Amino acid sequence: MSKQSAIPLIFIPEGGLQAAPLEDSQRAWAEANRFTGQQGRLLALPDSKGRVTAWLFGTGAAEGRPVFVAGLAGAGLPEGDYQLQGEVGDPTLAAIAFRLGTYRFETYRSAPPPPRLVLPEVADSAEVERQVAAASLARDLINTPANDLGPDALEARARELAKTHGMSVSVTAGDDLLDQNFPMIHAVGRASAQAPRLIDLRWGKDTDPKVTLVGKGVTFDTGGLDIKSASGMLMMKKDMGGAANVLGLAHAIMDAGLPVRLRVLLPVVENAISGNAFRPGDVLRSRAGLSVEIGNTDAEGRLILADALALADEETPELLIDMATLTGAARIALGPELPALYSTDDRVAAGVAAAGLAAEDPLWPMPLWSSYAGLLSSRIADINNAASGGHAGSVTAALFLKRFVRNAGAWVHLDIFGWAPDARPGRPAGGTDQAIRALYGFLRQRYLG
Repeated sequence: MSKQSAIPLIFIPEGGLQAAPLEDSQRAWAEANRFTGQQGRLLALPDSKGRVTAWLFGTGAAEGRPVFVAGLAGAGLPEGDYQLQGEVGDPTLAAIAFRLGTYRFETYRSAPPPPRLVLPEVADSAEVERQVAAASLARDLINTPANDLGPDALEARARELAKTHGMSVSVTAGDDLLDQNFPMIHAVGRASAQAPRLIDLRWGKDTDPKVTLVGKGVTFDTGGLDIKSASGMLMMKKDMGGAANVLGLAHAIMDAGLPVRLRVLLPVVENAISGNAFRPGDVLRSRAGLSVEIGNTDAEGRLILADALALADEETPELLIDMATLTGAARIALGPELPALYSTDDRVAAGVAAAGLAAEDPLWPMPLWSSYAGLLSSRIADINNAASGGHAGSVTAALFLKRFVRNAGAWVHLDIFGWAPDARPGRPAGGTDQAIRALYGFLRQRYLG
């Protein structure tokens, strides 16, 4: 692609047509087509022979304009080479948004070729590439159905990333999970034809600050013996969205060369049903030594995360972050666009939330409300995996996980959705990245300044 042959894509805010650097004939054409800079509106500018010489793109009013508005252009333009002109704002963010808007999942069917962007000269091309690659990795994994992305295949994808970045890899699978004291990961995944496992990836210098990422990797969730309805299972290929987003975030961290000792832990299972499935009323031992009564086999994600978090916590990381498609309660409270953010450190939570707003990757801080911990009480075990009463489901899930984090300097828990029911700027409908840009921006500021 060359800038000389690329078609200009001219950004125009609402009401900014008269000030735009257009020829009189182009301005008249825009006015005739009632183009005023409406958010997301695209208008081709033809020459006297009907050939498209440029496109106008409306960015909308300043108030309420999303940072990633350029993603609407990426989603709406036909194939071709384009260059950004006009009031694009931060050129790096605009380029990331445009590229993310062009995302297509083409594993099972072809789609029209997407538009291509000639990066603005002042944009950080490396940053554009790493953030687009991180998001695309997460989206591809979430969009892939469980028949092609079970525990074996997810491990293979993790190994591919490890090979790319020179990470060390250790996998504990099947009955070895019992020998190595990961009883809850084993219990949740033992009913599947593919063995449950814990994937442990490491990168960086041991002398650097320890940052550990934990991602829920339930490749499909039937609900177990507390089986979901047919409609409740339709999107359960996305229940490994925490692992997918953690892998995307890990790519961004390593590609940027952040000075951290990175560890990635992925408890990977399929919550299936067979004669040896774990049952409601069972009491499981955990790696941390706590006994857990099973109030509901469909609250399985917190069980596998608990064993992984306990392992991560043993080496006292400076920062411990987990991501999981954990509760429907978070979606009921906050909808699909706002993942719930919990943390034991208010300053860390504020920093992550601020980074998310700056990168059009919003999160909403939620309380670790300690008095709700009583809802997880059990008459026969240390804790129940399902809260009684049906209230504060996302909060009680976070409080459950908190019981397994004792030593980390700061712990962050993100209850994400991992799915875009409708297209938004930079986010086509379907499996989506959530919190990658927020966490990456926070970590980059924390460790690079």
